[in-house]
Amino acid sequence: MSKVIIRKAEYNYNTLKPVIFEIMDSLGGNRIQTNSSVLIKPNLLAPATPEKAIVTHPLIIKAVVEYVLDKGARPRISDSPAMGSFDRVLRESGIKEALAGLDIEYKEFKDSVSVDIGKPFGKIDIAADAVNADFFVNLPKLKTHTQMLLTLGIKNLFGCIVGLSKPEWHLRTGVDREMFTTLLVKIYQAVNPSITILDGILSMQGQGPGKGGEPRELGVILGSQNAAALDIAVCKMLGIMPGKVLTNKIAGDHSLATDEITIDGNLPQIRDFSLPEITPLVFGPEKFHGFMRRHLVQRPSCNDSLCKLCGECRKYCPAEAITQSRKKIHFDYDKCIRCYCCIEVCPHGALRTYETLTGKITRKILKRLKTP
Repeated sequence: MSKVIIRKAEYNYNTLKPVIFEIMDSLGGNRIQTNSSVLIKPNLLAPATPEKAIVTHPLIIKAVVEYVLDKGARPRISDSPAMGSFDRVLRESGIKEALAGLDIEYKEFKDSVSVDIGKPFGKIDIAADAVNADFFVNLPKLKTHTQMLLTLGIKNLFGCIVGLSKPEWHLRTGVDREMFTTLLVKIYQAVNPSITILDGILSMQGQGPGKGGEPRELGVILGSQNAAALDIAVCKMLGIMPGKVLTNKIAGDHSLATDEITIDGNLPQIRDFSLPEITPLVFGPEKFHGFMRRHLVQRPSCNDSLCKLCGECRKYCPAEAITQSRKKIHFDYDKCIRCYCCIEVCPHGALRTYETLTGKITRKILKRLKTP
């Protein structure tokens, strides 16, 4: 049985620091050895200020860094942002300013090592620093995700895949969400973070995890040695069946966590958290899948009044399903694999998921037909 710690918290460093120190102590932070290398992996998706709720808050990172320094170890902050340079994300998020004067190394994930993560993937390239760290602290942000419903402890570790290898994996796993989720769980097993601490003080709801989402104050921090157990606890807090988040389902299939977890603290009951609607990508006979992808299933859509034609979505699209004219962007829904990377990286919040009226009607009819 795994333990998940939950504490009320706010972004006030005088009160936040002792909360983080308590969680680190309770979860085995005393295993950090003098002069050891401690990797700290926040969610650094894109350049954004803390109030946007896109990245892990700098004060949480600062508290973990100070804890590591108190142990006489060497903290390193690393990630591989989806958009913008690593240094730009550090600056615009306020991390560099918050950690000024502390003896810390900032190092973007660049070099990879080949790791056998088992069937069906075999050997894949994962950031060398993540695999070889003496101690690994995983610092995700509580956010919604248009492909995975929520991005929590396990999903945060996809950042250990370096650079453009991330959209490549989206393409290789295609429209199969379970296959992509299996990859995420296998990456989690491979890097095996020592401690996961989730920033849920200011979360993101709606069309997350990028600038299309809406900040939502929850005022909590969760911690565990088992990221899968932590993710299940978050679902219980939000009133979501844990299996609706595929990382929980696949982690359970791999015996990484069960619903039977010990909660240390008071888990609030939040029942009005706005979630993106996750719809099936294809269904029925294969010969109709092309028609469905074009006309029935949920897809990315652009609000032309918000689009600045910056081209970030087009550059990052793993399926090369986006083209751009002088006035707008265009989607090839035959090619689109519905990974929603475009929504994730759009710096202007111009992209959203959209389900056609025909698709909604068809899905409701099929749902009724299935109901006994």
